[in-house]
Amino acid sequence: MSSHPATTPIIPPKPAAPGRPKDPEKRAAILDAAKRLFIVHGYERVSMDQIASEAGVSKLTVYSHYGDKDSLFGEAVRAHCEQGMPTSLFDEDAQTPLRERLEVIGHAFFAMVMAPEAVAGHRILCSPQVTASALPAVFWEAGPQRVQRAFAALLERRIKAGELEIADPQRASAFYFTLLKGEPHAQAVFGYCCSGRVDSPGEHIVAVVEMFLRAYAVR
Repeated sequence: MSSHPATTPIIPPKPAAPGRPKDPEKRAAILDAAKRLFIVHGYERVSMDQIASEAGVSKLTVYSHYGDKDSLFGEAVRAHCEQGMPTSLFDEDAQTPLRERLEVIGHAFFAMVMAPEAVAGHRILCSPQVTASALPAVFWEAGPQRVQRAFAALLERRIKAGELEIADPQRASAFYFTLLKGEPHAQAVFGYCCSGRVDSPGEHIVAVVEMFLRAYAVR
């Protein structure tokens, strides 16, 4: 029997536990609260404390999920756009005729920008306090830029298929969505409706698609 004392085995330390995962329900509650408050009170008059209280979480939790108010506003815009115009809307489907695809995208876009919360958000962006901030850039990248790029990619696929003749798909994409907003969106933002002839959304979208195809369809 050895006279040396027994050696205590060395137990390696346990690896550090990973950071606590974000709670998706809290994240969704924060985003919903932010969207409601921004629409009702405008961007400048909403604080992170108010958003936390509305969502039923701590202010620290709000910052943990979204970083700052600008980022949270951007996420609210992105969520609205993704809900109204999901990425799948621009997926390739060669079986769908071009005119039909343009009309489907047109209806989705028109419904999205004419929604009361979208009109309210547009008014927020036009306020002097916001135009002088970084928010317009945040909004543009989160909303219009994403939609225009996805549509431009769809146009490029249709060009390769021989259905369209477009030298600058990105510009054509911008033209299409500008035409879709047109007079109806401007009137909605101003809270004004002229007394002259007013097309239904369907008539307006069909007319825009017809103009777009007259400009870019292969002859």
